[in-house]
Amino acid sequence: MKSIVVLISGSGSNLQAILDAVATGFIAGRVRGVVSNKANVYGLERARRAGIATTVLDHKAYADRQSYDAALVAAIDEHQPDLVVLAGFMRILTPNFVEHYQGRLLNIHPSLLPKYQGLNTHQRAIDAGDAEHGCSVHFVTAELDGGPVILQAKVPIFPDDDSESVAERVHEQEHRIYPLVIRWFCQNRLQQRSDQALLDGQVLSKHGYADDDHQE
Repeated sequence: MKSIVVLISGSGSNLQAILDAVATGFIAGRVRGVVSNKANVYGLERARRAGIATTVLDHKAYADRQSYDAALVAAIDEHQPDLVVLAGFMRILTPNFVEHYQGRLLNIHPSLLPKYQGLNTHQRAIDAGDAEHGCSVHFVTAELDGGPVILQAKVPIFPDDDSESVAERVHEQEHRIYPLVIRWFCQNRLQQRSDQALLDGQVLSKHGYADDDHQE
């Protein structure tokens, strides 16, 4: 059974989706620890209610990004993780951190990557007049939101939408696809090879599994 550590910065809704999937046996793994860079966020309460060890590492207490990430690695590695999951962890990670967990570090981003890397993705999609938006689960590399995509989910954007209504639609899909990708990893079906994601030994398209261009 795979050991998982989840990193959060906020309410932890994706964390909850993962915990629920573990509880039902959908994910054949165990969340060993939850680490937050912010104290008093609701995600920590979710972890405590599930009986999971929590750690708070305030990034403001460290002189620079490198020293913070070194402390973060130490806190994570206490749990000897097979997989590290970023679930709304609002920190840009150093190359050394990413390299340490290469091939076992996942993130979910609220856009159809490579579109809209970074922040404010829902409003940017609306402003661009996009008909659809979504979310992407990807392996993490040193490039911000640039690692190989594993799975995406799309949602429509309607003429009367604002960023909050789109975000709600996207969050619903996040809670579906993130546990599924973690399930694949825990089943030893998912791998990262350089800048590619492989599922069952097959290289996935640039938009991940089951995308429209998957057969191209």
